[in-house]
Amino acid sequence: MSEPSALPELSPLEARVMGVLMEKQLTTPDYYPLSLNALVAGCNQKTSRDPVMSVSEEEAQGALDSLKDKKLVINSWGASRRVVRYSHNLPQVIGTDQGTTALIATLMLRGPQTPGELRIACERMYRFADLSSVEAYLEGMAGRANGGLAIKLPKQAGSREHRWAHLLSGAIEAATESAAPQAPAGPGTLVALQAELNELRDEVTELRNLLAQLSDQVKGER
Repeated sequence: MSEPSALPELSPLEARVMGVLMEKQLTTPDYYPLSLNALVAGCNQKTSRDPVMSVSEEEAQGALDSLKDKKLVINSWGASRRVVRYSHNLPQVIGTDQGTTALIATLMLRGPQTPGELRIACERMYRFADLSSVEAYLEGMAGRANGGLAIKLPKQAGSREHRWAHLLSGAIEAATESAAPQAPAGPGTLVALQAELNELRDEVTELRNLLAQLSDQVKGER
């Protein structure tokens, strides 16, 4: 992975848009780049998003325009060349590989996560060999010479693991993160079932987004 350059600070909405573009590139490459309609649907998903947002097309377009000014988003076109589509340019701007891209996207979309949570959440974007592989990536992101991409947060009360957060929207208030209580993890079986349920919800959401993209494609070809 090449040495990354400094990255302009992103607003929460810009981070959400970037996260969706990175996620969809890795999970549904056949339907990437994304139309504005599909991007808005991804921003407004009720699952795998923290916080849940309600983003309008106008707000999403404004974020895209700002990201284009920062060289992080580029325009593309479908086969009909009637519907404009959008793709991210993060690897070219700051030098990220697929594993790092998956981690950044997950942290942008889901908020601070433990390495174990990240490994499960990234499964459809990039399959890490084991937990130590996730931790090695995170440490590398934190130790970046031109400014860290991620930071290890203080342990929350009752938690055994540190959580990590991305730094692409500015510095994290560690004291605030540390003060927030976290419910203790449930039994392993319950955790596994919850992860499976979340994955099924993600797949349903993906299908809805694909239908939205197909609708855009049909409209563009008329």
